[in-house]
Amino acid sequence: MLEIYSKNLENAVNEIAKLPGIGKRTALRLALHLIKSEKEDVTLLTERINKLKTDVCCCKQCFNISDDELCDICANPKRDPKTICVVQDIRDVIAIENTNQFKGVYHVLGGVISPMEGIGINQLRLQELFTRVETGEVNELILALPATVEGDTTNFFIYKNVKEKVQTITTIARGIGVGEELEYADEVTLGRSLVARMEFDKAYKK
Repeated sequence: MLEIYSKNLENAVNEIAKLPGIGKRTALRLALHLIKSEKEDVTLLTERINKLKTDVCCCKQCFNISDDELCDICANPKRDPKTICVVQDIRDVIAIENTNQFKGVYHVLGGVISPMEGIGINQLRLQELFTRVETGEVNELILALPATVEGDTTNFFIYKNVKEKVQTITTIARGIGVGEELEYADEVTLGRSLVARMEFDKAYKK
């Protein structure tokens, strides 16, 4: 147990330690670093953090993070709006964008179907996806969800609901290891998996 002889420092450490992957000792090092930092630097940091809550929102079309109603990807006229890549969360958008292999747009579900964690179809942005498909303007739907039981369950649910409405439904090639999250895959493997995507129904045939 850490002995901290300042209540203000202890309070700061407790708040920092609430961040994912940050333990009390790491939180203490960060807090001590802030104490030694210039006041202007600490003020700028707190202002930037506050703006995450006040100025960052979700794109109204794909639910990616954005500073405006439409994210930079959806608003980019050079992207192909008829090719939609379905991902679990924003970290997957970042991972795929880093490959520089995809020129379409995204749909961020906000998770995958997981009854064990209390996540059902109503907790995800599935209906919003189906509404986008209903326009008849989607040529290809790429299912880029994790290669897990939950990811596959979500893939099948989407496929069942859109197979009659989209010309081509593909899933990224299984160069991504089973059970592996996209954000942890190296860029070369992820990029090749995206380029070598295949039709969904063929990918799951035995």
